[in-house]
Amino acid sequence: MEHDESLSVSTSSSWSEQTPLLRRDSDFVSTHLTMGALRDSDANLGDTKPASVTISGALDDAVNFEHSLSFIEACKLYPAAIGWSVFVSLGVIMLAFDPQLLGNLYAMPQFQKDFGYLFDGNYIIPAGWQTGLGMGNPAGQVVGALIAGYPMEKYGRKLTFGVCVALTSALIFIQFFARSLEVLLVGELLGGLVLGCYAVIAPAYSSEVCPMAIRGVLTSYVNLCFVMGQLLANSVCKGTSQLGDHWAYSIPFALQWFWCLIILPGLLWVPESPWWLVRKGRLEEAEKVLGRLASKQVDIKQTLAVIVETDRLEQELELGSTYWDCFKGVNLRRTEISVGVYCTQVLSGIYLINYGTYFFQLAGLPTEDAFSMGIGFLAVGFVGTVVSWPLIIRYGRRSIYNTGLLFLIVLQLVIGILDCIPGRPKGVIWAQSSLMLVWNFFYDISIGPVCFVIISEASATRVRSKSIALATAAQGALGCVMTVAIPYMINPDEANMQGKLGFFFGGLAALCLGWAYFRVPETKGRTYEELDVLFERKVPTRAFAGYVIAAGAS
Repeated sequence: MEHDESLSVSTSSSWSEQTPLLRRDSDFVSTHLTMGALRDSDANLGDTKPASVTISGALDDAVNFEHSLSFIEACKLYPAAIGWSVFVSLGVIMLAFDPQLLGNLYAMPQFQKDFGYLFDGNYIIPAGWQTGLGMGNPAGQVVGALIAGYPMEKYGRKLTFGVCVALTSALIFIQFFARSLEVLLVGELLGGLVLGCYAVIAPAYSSEVCPMAIRGVLTSYVNLCFVMGQLLANSVCKGTSQLGDHWAYSIPFALQWFWCLIILPGLLWVPESPWWLVRKGRLEEAEKVLGRLASKQVDIKQTLAVIVETDRLEQELELGSTYWDCFKGVNLRRTEISVGVYCTQVLSGIYLINYGTYFFQLAGLPTEDAFSMGIGFLAVGFVGTVVSWPLIIRYGRRSIYNTGLLFLIVLQLVIGILDCIPGRPKGVIWAQSSLMLVWNFFYDISIGPVCFVIISEASATRVRSKSIALATAAQGALGCVMTVAIPYMINPDEANMQGKLGFFFGGLAALCLGWAYFRVPETKGRTYEELDVLFERKVPTRAFAGYVIAAGAS
């Protein structure tokens, strides 16, 4: 076999002795990749002709092994990978807890009294201050996400995660001791910068430590962490809302330290991403990490060969590893998909969750009922995310995402129509509140969890952290817009739109559905190398699922 046509990887005791690694012959793996298949001029991509990618030896066995694994088998073979993915995703709980906590504080009598002003006999927080405080998380998400891409690529996922947790534990002090809106604003802005990093670290790490069979569930678990963080914030605030001093809101702030105390000691044993180690040429360490993530029945040398080959392919396709590379060539389409599916979450109305309890209160529910409805709102979301897992395994990504988005549109419009009933009787208020619960259920079985699967699979491995960072930043930027707009749309001293927000978000979601139908492909059951091939060949969106990439021995 000619050297300029082959890829070989040796697994001798010293990986560092293999120079150059990707062009040496060995007894372990010999792979022939016909790159002409990626660039030939087949008559029509719409005919979905097979790509001629020929894989041989142990690499072929590894790819076939990935495709043959069922979800249950993968869980048995990769328990450590599942555990560490879940552990790193704990940071997302902190990310979700903070803005949800703020939204609940606006409905908390003691917080309203200490930080608000009298309006029609009741204390309220001015819309301007709600906007300023609420900007901390999304604004921090924009800046923090973009900043996170650099240390994640230079220093790794593990170290970046550890530094973020340490900073979060320090910045909580500002929130805890805040006794004015000005000090609380500083704490929210600084804390938001760090919290934004978790939204990038968690899906990137999960997608890089687990096999294809459980990739969808573990990346969608990030959404469950968002729901858990929001649910915990609602539950804690309900428990402390009746306290008559500053502990009503100080206790919820203090509980954020709980997660820091769990995560910081565990960081000593967190394995680094094997994909990042391969890109840094640290193949011995990558092999050891793969051994920690998988059971002894798994041939980690084959797994390593797949990672090395995928990285080599992306280098040959010149996919790059910088932010600018996310907008070059085929990466532009992949970045658009990641940004689009994440921004759809905001445009469909997810930011109303942060104001859920306050929204229910303004809709006419008593304070106690509003807090209870807020908890039920998120409990339904928890169940929805868990229900989404078998759907993701069975039906993939595209169909669940688009169908779920359609249901959200219908529900939002019905909520808006109900709000037009003259006099808004009490039955209408409860009907709207119940429909919001149904809306959240469909959100959390569709675009909520599936978004994190798509952004992890649509991006090339060499720019994954930066692609997810860009998507997170774009979502955060839209979040800033909603953070400014929503208080003015729902506050009684402003637009007081109440349920008519359904028309606003239902219309935006309809536009997103049109985009998703034509742009979001099916990525289920594809290795990262296969996804590279599909995007390189510019396969049409609706042809992804049935497109055949032929593999055979050379």
